[in-house]
Amino acid sequence: MKRMLLLLLMLVALSHQQCLTQDDTKLQTDPKARLTLYAGQQEFSLDMLRVISSMNKNTNIFFSPSSVYSALLLAYFGAANQTEDSLKKTLHINADQDKLSTMQAYRLERFFQAMRAANGSGSYELRSPSRIYLSNNLRLRECMEQLFHDEVVQINFLGDPENSRLAINEWVEQQTKRLIKNLISEGKVTPSTSLVLVNAAYFKGLWQSQFLAQHTRKEVFFISASEQTLVPMMKQKGTFNHRALSSCIINTRNPMSPCIINIRYSMSTVVSERLGAHVLELPYKGKDVSMFLFLPPFVKNNAVDSLIKQLDHESLAEIVAEDGLFARQVEIMVPKFSIEQELDLTPVGALFGTPFRAGALGICQVLPALKLPLLILEQMGVGDLFTETADLSGFTGQRGLLFDDAVHKARIDVDEKGTEAAAATAMLFFRSSRPLNPLRFVCNHPFIYLLFDRVSQTVLFMGIYRRPN
Repeated sequence: MKRMLLLLLMLVALSHQQCLTQDDTKLQTDPKARLTLYAGQQEFSLDMLRVISSMNKNTNIFFSPSSVYSALLLAYFGAANQTEDSLKKTLHINADQDKLSTMQAYRLERFFQAMRAANGSGSYELRSPSRIYLSNNLRLRECMEQLFHDEVVQINFLGDPENSRLAINEWVEQQTKRLIKNLISEGKVTPSTSLVLVNAAYFKGLWQSQFLAQHTRKEVFFISASEQTLVPMMKQKGTFNHRALSSCIINTRNPMSPCIINIRYSMSTVVSERLGAHVLELPYKGKDVSMFLFLPPFVKNNAVDSLIKQLDHESLAEIVAEDGLFARQVEIMVPKFSIEQELDLTPVGALFGTPFRAGALGICQVLPALKLPLLILEQMGVGDLFTETADLSGFTGQRGLLFDDAVHKARIDVDEKGTEAAAATAMLFFRSSRPLNPLRFVCNHPFIYLLFDRVSQTVLFMGIYRRPN
């Protein structure tokens, strides 16, 4: 409780610092600031899904938008001028909301996370801590030290870069229960490393209604119209929240058909016409966190890509709302799967020490034996973080810090009992209606899934399942 009280005091104390705005003296917290962060994080999640999916057309995708968002939010607090504006736009922070209000919302959200963890029911485990590793030959501005007292760790990058790297990786492993290992690879940390921003996200939960292992069977999964394979398919029947987001009726009885969605009704809302997909909610125990499955009709070419284009913040907000879906009897079949993916967020130009220019062509895929750089952050509007023009003077009071590398690593395990997922992001700075019959919801062709936290209104993890590993 002392720690929580200290954090509340900091929420007031930070208003007396001339650190984030020209006038950091306002004591009133903007009540809309947290809502803005929630909405911004959801929009950011969809932006990131679009960018990553466009670069990985035929592979599975899994990432944690909340982890990347948290790391970039830390960078935003230390950014100035054009760099600050770019980050603000990418993070979908309202133009009329100043940095102080955003910081107050961030600290308040961290406080509620701490309370939630301390008073947890044991139904699930959820954490998303952040750290700022600072070279011990540098000092943060005094006001920044006060704001990030719990996050800042001084470390000997200059004298012992390798052990510094190992220490960061060990912290990430601890926070993610050993799911994320070796986040920062050998050679990435050097004596010139000055600052590393890290966020580690971890979730483990049991299904509210668990699948029985004896019901799991090998079933056909349709990768495409011409390619099929077998996957372990989990099965159960029960009452779940569902919504038919299309006006078409699909009714097929062929067990080998790729479309085993037996719908005898249709919805006629605006969002239905826009998405053209079916959504199912699988809650975890405690019902604070749920997995949402978005299943487009298989008969449509590039159905997943079309769904991604149509899935905007308004649609997502309507779906994840408490009354967004309808409870009904559903027979479910979902693949049992594990996915691990590493995404290099660094622009190609930064890798070769050359100036980065927006619009440059990049390499667009991740293969199991070959990890290639993705221009994710460039496409999302913050590629200048890797150039000499980056202004991160808010951290130390001096120019000269810029991103040299950014990497994101995520893993998810989905089985009959529940889900375990983790992710970590590191950014390294260097100087220089009820149907008549039960519904069958069968994920036997590519689908989108996300883990959503109702308490913080945050998209924790997202992915596209296209094929078994």
